[in-house]
Amino acid sequence: MASNVMNTKPNASTVVTSSAKAMSLPKRAYVTFLAGNGDDVKGVTGLAKGLRKVKSKYPLVVAVLPDVPEEHRKLLHDSECKVKEIEPVYPLKNQTPSVMASHDHIKYSKLRIWQFVEYSKMIYLEGDVQVYSNIDDLFDLNDGYIYAPRFPWPEFLKWPTEFGTPRPCCYFNASMFVFEPGASIFDDLLKTIASIPPIPLTEQPVLILLDMFFREKLMGLPEQNYWALTMLQNNKENIDLEKVRVIQYCSPELKPWRFTPKGVKVDVELVKKLKNKWLCIFNDGSLKPNEKQKALEKKTEIKSKRVALGPLENSAGQKRSKKM
Repeated sequence: MASNVMNTKPNASTVVTSSAKAMSLPKRAYVTFLAGNGDDVKGVTGLAKGLRKVKSKYPLVVAVLPDVPEEHRKLLHDSECKVKEIEPVYPLKNQTPSVMASHDHIKYSKLRIWQFVEYSKMIYLEGDVQVYSNIDDLFDLNDGYIYAPRFPWPEFLKWPTEFGTPRPCCYFNASMFVFEPGASIFDDLLKTIASIPPIPLTEQPVLILLDMFFREKLMGLPEQNYWALTMLQNNKENIDLEKVRVIQYCSPELKPWRFTPKGVKVDVELVKKLKNKWLCIFNDGSLKPNEKQKALEKKTEIKSKRVALGPLENSAGQKRSKKM
């Protein structure tokens, strides 16, 4: 008996398999940078919790230098961060590892995030940044540009006259930006560094480099997307803190995990308020990764003993934590 089933073999030219669809979808992620064995790891794990609290659907990639100790890497893995070790960038021939100990100079190494070509678009966030509102929509900005907060160029920051170009009216804030990775871009950045006069560390060379390199492709982000705590000092009457999506605790003495009022030159009450806002997220036990989900997503990850940071204290000296 002849079969009544028609040959429905699809045309290969019109079929897109589920795996091909997955490959065609843009791969996005947040990315930050970590170096050394200091307490900045607290900022990064706090950022991971912040992204989880605002229900971001994209992972946090952490680019780490070889000097980040294993116990800090375990903390990052426990926080569901994707840890990627990178090699330091030594842009100058006479540069040595001892010179790289300078915090500002180490930042040259974060240029390697442009080598993360497995992602189509990324949002870089400094490790002392906290996200208070979902910013996933920034991934949908038009391709072909780099998006960053822009502010009037400060008088204390000099523009090298050797560049032969006028100083920009605004500067590219390199603590938060939306970009598209590309290996050729990284190579061109290194070539640019080699072709320009050395920029003193005190003049924030990476900020100036990116400002010069991306001048034609730089687009500003609306100011509600980002404020540095030091900038809020002069604008607090005109800013609704509840609407600020990202805040950076930029100065060493202002970081919530090491803040003490002594010697602070900005509004202490404002700093305390924003410190406690950060602590509410950092000490929130409900924001720990779901263990079952972790097991599904990281079957190949080596199991390790959880290394706890421990709850921090708020400005009143009380521990803040939330029951799971």
